[in-house]
Amino acid sequence: MWLFVAGVSVLVVGGVAALLTGRSPKWAAAAGGLSGIAGSIVVLVDAVRVLWTGTGESARAGWSMPLGSLSLGLDPLSAVFVVPIALVVAVAALYSIGYLRHPHGHAHVGLMCFFFNLLAATMLLVVTARNGLLFLMCWEGMSLASFFLVMSEHERESVRRAGWTYLVAMHLGTAFLLVLFLLLGRDSGSLDFDRFSVGPGTAGVAFLLAIVGFGTKAGFIPVHVWLPEAHPAAPSHVSAVMSGVMIKTGIYGLVRTLTFLGPIPAWWGWTLLAIGVVSGILGVLFALAQHDLKRLLAYHSVENIGIIALGLGIGMLGVSYGIPAMAVLGFFGGLLHVFNHAIFKSLLFLGAGAVQQSTGLRDIEHLGGLLKRMPITGGAFLVGACAISGLPPLNGFVSELLIYLGALAGVAEGNRASGHSWALLGVLVIGGLALIGGLAGACFTKAFGCVFLGEPRSAQARDGREAGSTMRVAMLLLAGACIVIGLTAPLWPIVMEGAVLQLIPASARNSASGTVSQAVQPLAILCGASWALLGAVGLVAMVRRRLLRRRQVEREPTWDCGYAAPTARMQYTASSFASPLTALFRMFLRTKTHVELPRGFFPERAKFESETSDVFQDCVYGPMFFVVSWVASKLRWLQQGRLQLYVLYIAVTVLVLLIWKLG
Repeated sequence: MWLFVAGVSVLVVGGVAALLTGRSPKWAAAAGGLSGIAGSIVVLVDAVRVLWTGTGESARAGWSMPLGSLSLGLDPLSAVFVVPIALVVAVAALYSIGYLRHPHGHAHVGLMCFFFNLLAATMLLVVTARNGLLFLMCWEGMSLASFFLVMSEHERESVRRAGWTYLVAMHLGTAFLLVLFLLLGRDSGSLDFDRFSVGPGTAGVAFLLAIVGFGTKAGFIPVHVWLPEAHPAAPSHVSAVMSGVMIKTGIYGLVRTLTFLGPIPAWWGWTLLAIGVVSGILGVLFALAQHDLKRLLAYHSVENIGIIALGLGIGMLGVSYGIPAMAVLGFFGGLLHVFNHAIFKSLLFLGAGAVQQSTGLRDIEHLGGLLKRMPITGGAFLVGACAISGLPPLNGFVSELLIYLGALAGVAEGNRASGHSWALLGVLVIGGLALIGGLAGACFTKAFGCVFLGEPRSAQARDGREAGSTMRVAMLLLAGACIVIGLTAPLWPIVMEGAVLQLIPASARNSASGTVSQAVQPLAILCGASWALLGAVGLVAMVRRRLLRRRQVEREPTWDCGYAAPTARMQYTASSFASPLTALFRMFLRTKTHVELPRGFFPERAKFESETSDVFQDCVYGPMFFVVSWVASKLRWLQQGRLQLYVLYIAVTVLVLLIWKLG
């Protein structure tokens, strides 16, 4: 563990160095960015070694805190999460060097770099902590560091509202986690992970506590409302880290909890499947209706967390029903999608940040025509858009294919047992994933088309320029990773085998290990077809170049349907493009439209706008917190401002607890 600890130490020391540089954006960005890159690479080397060899490592030190111990461990399951965290942090740190050199609205770049490195360090410690108290302290540190990053532009009222929403949501989730760890350590009297024990009667309660506590961080619907507020408010490289890897710590906490709870009953898997389907479909629907580019990407995080939950749910059902192929394929697909989503979602947020820095805009309705002005950013964003839509041969397709195969394996085995629930499995997973993929494709057709294609819709878009060199390199690295993972698909089940087997009971690991080939074989076919397609494209390009070598090639504009001077008013807006699809689901979205129809024979003006707010925030949390505020206002008489009275409150509470305990 010394290499891992050294990398985390570099992150912390580098953050302090950035803080000490004062308000100089150039030096603070350089100190924070370089230390972020160096520390993450050191951690990445150690995690890749553990993942490749399948052998874990641990470190332990004494700690005077009650129930606490400085216990760290890096096993294959932790390494699956450490690798994307370290990779995304390193790329985001590289991006930040150029992004923060000319800050807009940032009060203190050094402070931001400090909290960025602190966020990276606490995320890494969360997924390697082996003691409940240490885990909760790192979890709280991660939440506070990300809160201060979200509040970087606190001058804006919308940012302050987003920050406080995020902080309240995180602390409500932490309250459930506190009860969870106390329940897990109640029998053993210790919060060390290797001493957790829970009886069959309380395992279900612990699972539900984990779903709410960790699901709040992950962004499961309906506890997702902080996510579309906080991610757009944060600086873009921070949004990339929060959306790409920070929310995955919630997934890690959930799967790690499964290793404590003993046998997995079927209803756990069905619960996670239901959450996955609802989060995936509603997440992509809300994304389709958004016009703020970063808010659109934030809702796609909810969608992809739903896809991950689908994979994990299939794996849990495979374990519960004793179907090794279903368990292996489901867990493979879910964990691989953790990694894939970290890559392409970080790429998309970095692309959105480049667009915002170049134009000062995030509203899709006022963008357009940026591909000619920002070709590298546009190309990288297109790769990310295709990957998140699940198109082959990119990485998003690989993990979703494994989830499909896991569901098909369950349906095939279930048909032999003639159970009605297997038909439900097919409808939920296969139908749900197909719908999610189709809607995601439509959404990113809208996003890429309205932002990068056509004519500029505003002067800011017309004046857009390509991003800086470090920002371009960061985006190209992630775009290349999306392609490489897709072209090396058969390798990933082999690399992740150790992590998947940790989620399967020891008695079934031998049979589960033998089914890894069922994951490798279809991916090998996919990989071969992808390489053949690339070879064919390369051959055609080479032949074309040879044929045109001695010919004069002229470029002319394409036929424009008779429009001599097309303008931005003649092309689709984001609202009009999405309107046919959002109208189909208006019962869930409750989209508000504003229409001004053309009038007269020669109309000069027409207008169509749509606005979709979060239904859960408007109809559930808004009224609930209004009631809480009203009740709290009626109890203000309890706060007299006198310390003696507050001490009396504490004494009475302690006395009541003692009487209850003794009784």
